[in-house]
Amino acid sequence: MVERIVEDNDIDELVLGIGSADASHSKHDPFTAGERIMMITKSLVDLDLVTYAVPIEDLERNSVWVSHVRSMSPDFDIAYSNNPLVIQLFEEAGVEVRQSPMFNREVLEGTEVRERMIKGENWQPLVPDAVAEVVDEIGGIERIQRVSETDGI
Repeated sequence: MVERIVEDNDIDELVLGIGSADASHSKHDPFTAGERIMMITKSLVDLDLVTYAVPIEDLERNSVWVSHVRSMSPDFDIAYSNNPLVIQLFEEAGVEVRQSPMFNREVLEGTEVRERMIKGENWQPLVPDAVAEVVDEIGGIERIQRVSETDGI
């Protein structure tokens, strides 16, 4: 998707917001913002592109969310999102929003990748090699499997 955005906009710099940066060590968000930044930057190292990976913590106040994002990141002209709430918030703030095409969404989706990790199934082909290397380096499979367990009967 990054390559597509670069081509469509003829840019040499890209700001990538790392959402839910305050969340980690859970079934839905098993990795820290720093670990996700490693995954992204290592995956994009071969592109001729300056990339700013910016951690964005969640806010429970949607009316100020866009100003929060702007305060945490370098200046940007266009936002990309497929999330209806995010689109609404950016448009209300006067920011141009573009949606990205979905590529094989039923398989190339975070929930599917995490479920395969938890079940010990083949997940590596669904992510860039650099992501698989970081997950291995940080013991990510063991982590997501453990945090997905319950202590219930």
